[in-house]
Amino acid sequence: MAAEPAALPSLLQPVRGRLALAVLCRAVAALLDIAPFVAVAELARVLLADGPVDRDRAWTATALAAACLLMRLLFLVAAGVVGHLAENDLQLSVRRRLVTRLDRVPLGWFSGRGGGAVKKAVQDDVHALHHLVAHSLLELTAAVTVPLSTLAYLFLVDWRLALITMIPLALGIALFGRTGAAFKKNLPALDAAMTDINGAAVEFVQGIAVVKTFGRTRRAHRRYTDAADRFAAFFRGWVDSLAAPRALSEIALSAPTMLFTVLLGGTALVTAGRTAPADLVPFALLAVGITTPVLTISFAEEEVRAAKAAADRIGEVLATPELPLPAHPVTAGPGAVTFEAVGFSHDGGHRVLDGVDLTLEPGTTTALVGPSGAGKSTLASLLPRFRDPDEGTIRIGGTDLRDLAPEEIHRRMSFVFQDVRLLRDTVRANLLLARPDATGEQLEDAARRARIHDRITRLPRGYDSVVGEDARFSGGEAQRLSIARAMLADAPVLVLDEATAYADPESEAAVQDALSQLTRGRTLLVVAHRLSTVKDADLIVVLDGGRVVERGTHAELLALRGTYAGMWRAHERGTAWRPGAPGRSADGDTVPPAVEEAVR
Repeated sequence: MAAEPAALPSLLQPVRGRLALAVLCRAVAALLDIAPFVAVAELARVLLADGPVDRDRAWTATALAAACLLMRLLFLVAAGVVGHLAENDLQLSVRRRLVTRLDRVPLGWFSGRGGGAVKKAVQDDVHALHHLVAHSLLELTAAVTVPLSTLAYLFLVDWRLALITMIPLALGIALFGRTGAAFKKNLPALDAAMTDINGAAVEFVQGIAVVKTFGRTRRAHRRYTDAADRFAAFFRGWVDSLAAPRALSEIALSAPTMLFTVLLGGTALVTAGRTAPADLVPFALLAVGITTPVLTISFAEEEVRAAKAAADRIGEVLATPELPLPAHPVTAGPGAVTFEAVGFSHDGGHRVLDGVDLTLEPGTTTALVGPSGAGKSTLASLLPRFRDPDEGTIRIGGTDLRDLAPEEIHRRMSFVFQDVRLLRDTVRANLLLARPDATGEQLEDAARRARIHDRITRLPRGYDSVVGEDARFSGGEAQRLSIARAMLADAPVLVLDEATAYADPESEAAVQDALSQLTRGRTLLVVAHRLSTVKDADLIVVLDGGRVVERGTHAELLALRGTYAGMWRAHERGTAWRPGAPGRSADGDTVPPAVEEAVR
């Protein structure tokens, strides 16, 4: 097996003592597994001996076999109970560590990972440790202890016949090792083949509507079948190359082969006068059980390897840097929100934001616009501290955001995103996340202002309907629920990242009116792609390449005849720049390259 990675012993540390006790109990139980067979062999010696039968010795052997069976059961139960209790505590310990770490990592960390990746670490990978602690290690202990102790006893009985017995065992292990080496060598090729066929299948299923529309079904189907044929050819060749050594190893390790070897070698030794006939009995009873654990070891080894890989993935999550918390948090006073020379990079190389200076005055609406990839959403995510800037400082009322406790940040800020997440809980519970102590009147008032109250009352159980069961919302309705939640929070700073993207024109106008009421006396930061939703903002900031290239009101930016003006003209016409005339709009005005790219 491969060397144990550092993550696994660290995860097992809290249960290492109990795990060692479970392994010890299983080892004792494994020794007691062969004790009855030894007793039977000794009983055979008594019964086959010349002269009168030694009754006391015969009954002693019988009683010893019965006692060993009872003690084996007790140690086996003890190993299982201790192992499962240790495994249960291990899962609890690891899951608590994972949840604690995930609670402290920057929220921006989750945006680069799907929910499936987090679920895999918290559930699937932790479950893989269950098999290791509760089953695999105990099975490996038995699989190693039984053959070693059996061989030790057989060597004491007759070392010559024991050596003969080891011939098929050594041959089977060598052949099995060759098969395992070939299997591991071809695993990368198998992964590549599986990736090829899975990709072709997903592409075929996801693109079926397109290929049917253009009458290319047969060509798309051929691409999938070609991938399937390639995989079948690879797999057939791989299996054929493993079939012979695998079959030979199983034949060599089979019980009939071992019994034939024992009888053949034993007969030769007995006829030569080198072994007593009674000495064949323990070999006939025990030798056939030596080879069975070899297959058990191979299966358990795969589970151990899977557990090690799972531990590595869990270790990567536990090693995720936490969001630094202030040693002595302070409370921010009233005042503007300022970005001072803010710079940020996701990967440490490409700079998403570079030297951004921006002031959000209290009670005003500031809109961020610009081409895709300009850094608008990234800049907005820094304000609720989903991430920390690599350079510069963000202040609220003159206080560095990093000096505020998370609770203080959540109290002072609320946010609504384009991609809304609703819990599988009642509508009421989803809204109360923002303010658990809100009254029913306050809850309904926020829903009315977000123009979602009427939709909720039409549900089977109204506000007590469960999302995903008897309450299903469209994208626009989910956004209005999120807006109602933000209204209920009543925070002085509000961040909206394309919050009305899925709203229909009628409800969008109503929500915009509600948001206008909400912004009175508050600071609002809006990320928008549709310029019509922010043309009345107090300040419009144009980002391009992570830098602020223009700022001002709608009228001021139009007068500049720059990036924003070109974007607005394209927005009004609903058309892109004319092909073949890069840098010019339909009326011949010069258009900056960034604008051309944004509206193309």
